[in-house]
Amino acid sequence: MKVLLIEDEPELRKSIKRFLYQEGYVVESAEDYEKASEKAGDYDYDCVLVDITLPKGNGLDIVRQLKKNNSKAGIIIISAKNSLDDKIAGLDLGADDYLPKPFHLTELNARIKALIRRRNFDGNQSIILNEITILPEERRVKVKNEEITLTTKEYDLLLYFVSNKNRVVSKNSIAEHLVGDNADQADSHDFIYTHLKNLRKKLTEKGCADYVQTIYGIGYNFKTD
Repeated sequence: MKVLLIEDEPELRKSIKRFLYQEGYVVESAEDYEKASEKAGDYDYDCVLVDITLPKGNGLDIVRQLKKNNSKAGIIIISAKNSLDDKIAGLDLGADDYLPKPFHLTELNARIKALIRRRNFDGNQSIILNEITILPEERRVKVKNEEITLTTKEYDLLLYFVSNKNRVVSKNSIAEHLVGDNADQADSHDFIYTHLKNLRKKLTEKGCADYVQTIYGIGYNFKTD
């Protein structure tokens, strides 16, 4: 899952990024309004963490921007400004949650997971798609009730496909999801093919149907219909 962290305080930003990396997220960050606005406008995210008070602007304007652009990202406001007016303003603009500072990183992680479950998987603790069962809280995958071992990137790729099943996803969007916003600087997308080849092999060896269709010149479609 890909997260954008908008936070101007350096130590807190570093601490949150390190923790979320360890939890398996791809994390991009912005320390001021201008960079946050640029990233929010140019890239797609599963979740955006927004501080209200930012250099050069206001985090609530980022929420407005995301909603204006019909972003599918879940939005959690993280702010030391814990007044009722700020909370109401953020939620009225379309934010999904509000977490006042200071907070425990484990609580932030739980809020992110719950938000992604609600938005992508109808709030379910497990994701069942035909013979595939995914347990997001434990990052485990089973095929026909038999567990398979996936690398972090293979797991993220499978979850991305399942989240976008029966839709064509571009190689660029997959690359951004797996490695972050610097994916557009890569010389090629060969690394996607490598992860995909290994993922397909592990799934089919356990008796899973091969749902991945290659859309030449564009990307892939995880077609289950």
